[in-house]
Amino acid sequence: MVLGFFIVVGDHMRTDTLDHIEPAVLTIQGMLGKIDRLRLPAASRRDVVTILVRQMSQELDRALPWQAGHSTGTAAIADLIGQSLGLDASELHDLTLAAFLHDIGLLMLPAELRQGGKAQDPASYVAIQNHPRLGANLLEPFAFLRGASILIAHHHEWWDGSGYPYGIRGAFIPLGARILAVADAFEAIQVPNTPDRGLRDHIALRILHVASGTQFDPTVVATLAAAMEESLTGGVEPENKG
Repeated sequence: MVLGFFIVVGDHMRTDTLDHIEPAVLTIQGMLGKIDRLRLPAASRRDVVTILVRQMSQELDRALPWQAGHSTGTAAIADLIGQSLGLDASELHDLTLAAFLHDIGLLMLPAELRQGGKAQDPASYVAIQNHPRLGANLLEPFAFLRGASILIAHHHEWWDGSGYPYGIRGAFIPLGARILAVADAFEAIQVPNTPDRGLRDHIALRILHVASGTQFDPTVVATLAAAMEESLTGGVEPENKG
């Protein structure tokens, strides 16, 4: 999830030693290994892999129950943006896998913070900035996730260069990572006392517009707004999380 100036979420983590790693990491690594070894025809491989990774993301939901459903919602929004921007099938596939797994780095961090706790000291806040890199490093050895791991590594970079973990800016940030950042934020935004999903989405888009050009790629934000408007006027809403 996003650690922007306007969103307070629970992925402020600290990495100390491997002793703190959530046991689910080993389960997920085993599942990923089985997927990586699948020998399927090219025509069906992407669809099968997407289905299996989507199912596997439920393991993340069990390990991070405070954000259950977030990855599914993020994947739906990322796909909406990616299609609107004309990404090809391979790019969309990597983006979808990255969306399902973008928070996996949180599992490498202490239990009290994996459960939704916040950073209580500067060292903890600095350490959280490494979680995209941790997730990418965990996934990169699996051949089918190499493209997705790049997007995960950069999904907390900011358009103006003040993000993390590498501090790159603008078009130097991979497009898929810029899309993932917006989709992640859109799904993460909490609007208290607003049970109506349509109103919540409207408010979330306005918040994204405030950060457009600083935290987020303005084109990506505008594309999401246009796609949401088109989907609503056309009677089709993006998939809701949960």
